[in-house]
Amino acid sequence: MNIVAWMIVACEVAFWIFIILGLAARYILKQEKLGLLLLALSPVVDLILLITTSVDLYRGAESTFAHGLAAVYIGVSIAFGKSMIAWADQRFKYYITKQGTPPVKRYGTEYAVHYFKGWIQHLIAYLIGAVLLGGLIWMIDDASRTEALSGIWQLWSIIVGIDLLISITYFIWPKKQKASI
Repeated sequence: MNIVAWMIVACEVAFWIFIILGLAARYILKQEKLGLLLLALSPVVDLILLITTSVDLYRGAESTFAHGLAAVYIGVSIAFGKSMIAWADQRFKYYITKQGTPPVKRYGTEYAVHYFKGWIQHLIAYLIGAVLLGGLIWMIDDASRTEALSGIWQLWSIIVGIDLLISITYFIWPKKQKASI
């Protein structure tokens, strides 16, 4: 595994460590400012990954799946970051501190709308990632060294399209609540 692949793993771990420490500081230690600071550090992880990937490619490395995945990771982290933190915040507050409201289970049109909003976030992540991939391809300016990046871009384009189709199906065939026995 190359340095970028290891950095993706390290960044994912660091992201969740910052989230957990931020929530623990906020709810267990009652340190709002410290909690906010720790939560605010999670985007720094993306910056470190972007710099690592760019420097590796700039120094002449041939692009790999990991380099493309780094762009995907950054796009997803930016587009979904706030909602992932809100998701973790609600669950931490409810399950750990025994406060707040339980997570909502959605069905029918409510589920379809929620899933479609998630698809819009996915589209935003894709657009951010596509800009990063395009920027890396432009920076390297050698098709033989950027083939993996182009492949990630094409694959992700198909995945975003499939996700849209899935989203539409929830409006046609709404998710139903399981019958109680």
